[in-house]
Amino acid sequence: MTFADLSIEQDIVDALATKGILEPFPIQQQTIPLALTGQDIIGQAKTGTGKTFGFGLPLIQRLGADPEHGVKALVVVPTRELAVQVTEDLELATSNRPTKIVSIYGGKAYEGQIEQLKAGAQIVVGTPGRLIDLQRQRLLDLSHVQEVVLDEADRMLDLGFLSDIERIFQAVPAVRHTMLFSATMPAPIVALARRFMTRPVHIRATDPDEGLTQANIKHVIYRAHSLDKDEVIARILQAEGRGKTVIFTRTKRAAAKLVEELKDRGFNAAAVHGDLNQEQRERAMAAFKAGKRDVLIATDVAARGIDVDDVTHVINHTIPDDPDTYLHRAGRTGRAGKTGIAVTFVDWDDLHKWTLIDKALEFGIPEPVETYSSSPHLFEDLDIPKGTKGRLPGASAHAASAGGPAEKRSGDRQRTGSRPPRTRTRTGGAEQPASPAAASETPASDSTAPEGASADGAAKRRRRRRRRGSGSGSGSSEATASAPQGTSDGE
Repeated sequence: MTFADLSIEQDIVDALATKGILEPFPIQQQTIPLALTGQDIIGQAKTGTGKTFGFGLPLIQRLGADPEHGVKALVVVPTRELAVQVTEDLELATSNRPTKIVSIYGGKAYEGQIEQLKAGAQIVVGTPGRLIDLQRQRLLDLSHVQEVVLDEADRMLDLGFLSDIERIFQAVPAVRHTMLFSATMPAPIVALARRFMTRPVHIRATDPDEGLTQANIKHVIYRAHSLDKDEVIARILQAEGRGKTVIFTRTKRAAAKLVEELKDRGFNAAAVHGDLNQEQRERAMAAFKAGKRDVLIATDVAARGIDVDDVTHVINHTIPDDPDTYLHRAGRTGRAGKTGIAVTFVDWDDLHKWTLIDKALEFGIPEPVETYSSSPHLFEDLDIPKGTKGRLPGASAHAASAGGPAEKRSGDRQRTGSRPPRTRTRTGGAEQPASPAAASETPASDSTAPEGASADGAAKRRRRRRRRGSGSGSGSSEATASAPQGTSDGE
């Protein structure tokens, strides 16, 4: 079956063909014919099964070959990364049409987004916060919207966007075509659909004999020690056939630490987490998609925007909090019908979390095997060549030249630049430089002292003069006052 068989117009079919997209996935086969008629749809399918074109192609076609200027379609997504990904897919499908698409999300300047809206963009893809912000400022007019899509609705619920979604629905016309897509269907999402959709058809694109997890993903669960995880990961990254890899961490700090560790070990890694600005996150994602970086370390906030077909491995550095999050993470691999491997590390303190996930997803692995970087089964399970170490050849020398001596030199500068050597004489009670050379070095040492050091030194000298003046006589005070500044820091 082709997209043309689903009544998709030829210019859109040709646009998809330029990227080798020729045959629709099951969710697309079931969704597109109904959506083209204006039927409200609740689409449920696992992540990575082609939901974007499932709603995007009917949306584009229903707007017409040359739609009028102004926002006619609204796609709401939970994260910035997903907004970028959906926009790219829709831009591909509209490459043979004058239809304009704009991404609206936080972390970037308003001006460019506002200019695109004023230029007449017909399709808006955005996150709830920025959409509501621009709508309140009357910079985004939603009064003529004909098509509304909620993508990854369950993730929006997880992020607390339910009230924002309700506000957006109140801003669009009551008569519209609405589609909601989600990997899971919790009760609040069902209630939302009942409130804002008209007799929706619920489509589930799964095989009758398919379990809760995708059959084309191999799941490997290890009980690992936190101090050994980096070494284990570094060895996994050298497995046979390992391609692009996504590593999930629980915190931003852990992501930042791990990316530096892997770089030091010689791996081409990038990170996406909340402490990076939007430009840095987009640059890291673009490098990963283009293959310039083959390891991406991410927190869950970015998980839904990682839509890359050739991810071979997903590694859970820390266990996710619930089964749904596990599925979303693992769904970054095994996409578009390809196979993948999901490796999960379970800390001793997180065994209770794994018990819940194991029962919910029916893995049948209540006790993950205890695993270390030297464990033979690690090499066998993941096709890691025997003798592999956790550092790429040449990385050690590079790290030494980049870090070791430089740090030593930096430390030497701190020690020698803070103050000159101390010299004392016992005859007069006053401190004097050992030689003219020592005295001449003193001003230079002050120039390299930390900010505020000169003020502290002056206060110390005043206190010392007061003490010496009361105990040693005026001669001692005068001698101390006339001593060079740099030699009085040794008290």
